[in-house]
Amino acid sequence: MPHSNIDPKTRKRARTLRRELTKAEREMWDLLRDFRPRGARFRRETPIGPYIADFAWLSARVIVEVDGNSHETDKGRAHDLRRDAFLRSQGFEVLRFDNDQVVDNPSYVFIALEKALQQFLTTEESP
Repeated sequence: MPHSNIDPKTRKRARTLRRELTKAEREMWDLLRDFRPRGARFRRETPIGPYIADFAWLSARVIVEVDGNSHETDKGRAHDLRRDAFLRSQGFEVLRFDNDQVVDNPSYVFIALEKALQQFLTTEESP
C-alpha cells in the first residue's frame, strides 16, 4: 500500500529511475552496498515528500546524491538549494558527489562516505 504523503506520480517516477541508473549511480550503489555488513541500509531512488533521493538510509536520516551536469546550471543549483532545505527540514543530512568523483575516484568517495557515516556504522566482526 503506498504511503499517503507520496504523490503517485512521484512514486511511479522513482520506480522508473530505479530501473535506469546512470553509470555513476550504479557505481555509487556498489560503494554503498559495501557498508551493508556494518549496518547501512540504503535504498535507491526513494521518494521523500515531493522529491526523489538517489540513495537514502532512512533510519539514519542520510541521503546520498550523485550529481550530473544538470546540477551545474543556475537553475540546477537553485533547485538543489530548495530540495536540500526541504530534506534538512525533514531531518536528513544530504551528501553530494559529482558523477566524475564517483567514476574517476571511487576510493575518495568511499573514504568520504565512511567518515560521514561513521556514527551510524557498526564495527565489522572478524570471521
